[in-house]
Amino acid sequence: MIYVDADACPVKPEILKVAERHGLEVTFVANSGLRPSRDPMVKNVIVSAGFDAADNWIAERAAAGDIVITADVPLAVRCVATGAQVTGPTGRVFDQTNIGMASAMRDLGQHLRETGESKGYNAAFSPRDRSKFLETLDRLCRRVKAGA
Repeated sequence: MIYVDADACPVKPEILKVAERHGLEVTFVANSGLRPSRDPMVKNVIVSAGFDAADNWIAERAAAGDIVITADVPLAVRCVATGAQVTGPTGRVFDQTNIGMASAMRDLGQHLRETGESKGYNAAFSPRDRSKFLETLDRLCRRVKAGA
C-alpha cells in the first residue's frame, strides 16, 4: 500500500504511474477535494480540516511493508517508527539513519523563521526532483514487493 499526504503533493501523476507498474494500491489523503479516479487500486480519503488530520490518518494506518509519501517531517518520523518506507516528493528517503537529523533540522528551521533569522524560502520543485522521486519510488516499491 502507498499512502500519500496529498495536500500540495506535486508528484501525484508519477505516483500513479509507478504504483500501476508495480500493482500497488494507492491511498491519497487530503483535507480538501481530490480528483476522483475510476481505478479500483486508487482510493481518495478526505479528512476533516482539523490540524494534522491527514497526518494522523496516515500515521494510524502506515505499517511495515507500506510506503508513505510526504514532505512533512513530523509525519515521516511517525511512519519511520512503524517500519514504513518513507520518501518526500523530491525523492529524499527518510529512514532510521537520518530521521533524527531531519527532525532536528526542521525544528531549527522553524525556530529561525519564528525569530526572523530566516525567511524560510524553499527551493522550487525541479525536473531533477521529479526524476529523483521516480527513481526512489520505483526502488521502494521493489523493496516492499521483495519483502512481501
